[in-house]
Amino acid sequence: MTTYVSKEMSAELDAARIAGLKKTSRLRVQFGDNTFKVLRLWKDGFTVEAETTPQLRGLVDIYDGANHLYQCLIIADQDEAGEMRYEFKRSTAASDKAPLDFYRDPDAPIALLGHKD
Repeated sequence: MTTYVSKEMSAELDAARIAGLKKTSRLRVQFGDNTFKVLRLWKDGFTVEAETTPQLRGLVDIYDGANHLYQCLIIADQDEAGEMRYEFKRSTAASDKAPLDFYRDPDAPIALLGHKD
């Protein structure tokens, strides 16, 4: 037995699936001054809605709400079922502090207090 789904029905199912993903996702990708909703994110890449998002390429930032998660170098992979898939060439976790170039002992004092004479 074979199942046949018309192109119109398939397009409506894809649109409903994408609308559901957009509602539940807090993730967004920032490309320059523009931001776009991330539908799915995994270790090696992410997807966005193909119809409303222009072609992305190069350095982007990924956010979860207001939290900066990653700075990524991306390339376009493929467009399937209304989602544009991007792969990471490089993905660096964002940090709110600058990296140290020396080892900091966990028991080291935070500051030195001077004597008042």
